[in-house]
Amino acid sequence: MRWRRDVRRFRTDPVPEDVLARCLETLSLAPSVGLSEPWRILRVLSPSSRAACLANFRDCNARALDGLDGAKAATYSRLKLSGMAEAPIQLAVFCDDTTTKGSGLGAATMPETRAYSVVGAITLLWLALRAEGLGLGWVSILDPDRLARDLDVPPGWRFIGYLCIGWPEKDDMVPELEREGWESRSPALHLETR
Repeated sequence: MRWRRDVRRFRTDPVPEDVLARCLETLSLAPSVGLSEPWRILRVLSPSSRAACLANFRDCNARALDGLDGAKAATYSRLKLSGMAEAPIQLAVFCDDTTTKGSGLGAATMPETRAYSVVGAITLLWLALRAEGLGLGWVSILDPDRLARDLDVPPGWRFIGYLCIGWPEKDDMVPELEREGWESRSPALHLETR
């Protein structure tokens, strides 16, 4: 679990389809509000789709850098924030906010729990991938509306994350953001009682 890290540096070696299938099966084991199973997974394979997603990232990343200055900008410019150019497997993950599965149980009062369910499923996938020696990088520097248009998804699908999957270049127990001085890990869990 400690090495579960957000991987951004991938080897380009292919991932065997049976290994990927085994890991993807963990999604169906995830709990979901009302048993709605709202996750919708797109495997991004075509060169044109990958190019559109990568261009989206590069545009958003450039805007993020433009919003910084001084030491923070210098640190940010050194960070590798996406494995989209190298990762052999790329998935765009969405939440179907219009699903009728589960009959709205739990989601009627808290509709955001559908998205939480998708995040929980991604966490199971992340751990299953790690157990196989694979890494996952979750790219969040993207324009969700542009991505949805580029991938032609139904209007009821909400973008949750773009996942890069592959063999990590190396194992490292320290997150890159911490290694590069972007942020430090909290020394203790913040826990309050009432």
